[in-house]
Amino acid sequence: MRAILGLLTLLVLGLVFFVVPPAEGLGYYVRLAFFHIPVAWVAVLAFFISAFEGGRFLQKGEMLADAKSAAAAQLGFFFVILATVSGAVFSKLTWGAYWNWDPRQTTIFVLLLIYGAYLTLRGAMPAGRRRAKAAAVYALFSFLTVPFLVFIIPRLYFSLHPSPVINGSGLAMDTVMLAVLIAALVDVTGIFYGLYKWQAKRLLAEEEDVCAK
Repeated sequence: MRAILGLLTLLVLGLVFFVVPPAEGLGYYVRLAFFHIPVAWVAVLAFFISAFEGGRFLQKGEMLADAKSAAAAQLGFFFVILATVSGAVFSKLTWGAYWNWDPRQTTIFVLLLIYGAYLTLRGAMPAGRRRAKAAAVYALFSFLTVPFLVFIIPRLYFSLHPSPVINGSGLAMDTVMLAVLIAALVDVTGIFYGLYKWQAKRLLAEEEDVCAK
């Protein structure tokens, strides 16, 4: 699996830097999109998994579900940071400033605050079912904000941010760009999945060690 992901990563990098053509109005700055879009997608996926596994914990009380929920939230926070940083670099290159409080920058900042609070809450509580329950409830309610902050609110206001790949006019990328983007999405999702499995296993082992003492 690691070898396949490694080869896919090299392939995607090669395609992005040597095959993807410049985009109208963005030039070669469009290359950043093939990193920014996948990490933003994975962040949303991770927060969904965190909420889903939190719900499973509340339903079944399995500590494995708690570990999976926490692992997904931690990785989601990390990928949101990557999306924020890559977006800020794009902003600097195209608009002249790293931060403009554009609607999408503002909503992603709010998302960072929400899940930063989740990590703080979880870190402040002792390990055990009480922490797992509180974290699960928080993960469920937090994810309710994600569709609004990522997909709905930014579309209600004027934004300097380029139009989404799929918008009211259809696909906003040519065939080559779209194919490379799909490859990048698969690659980053695979990387996330590997990290997610490893982190969930580690968190569960830590929980069991604490409970055994």
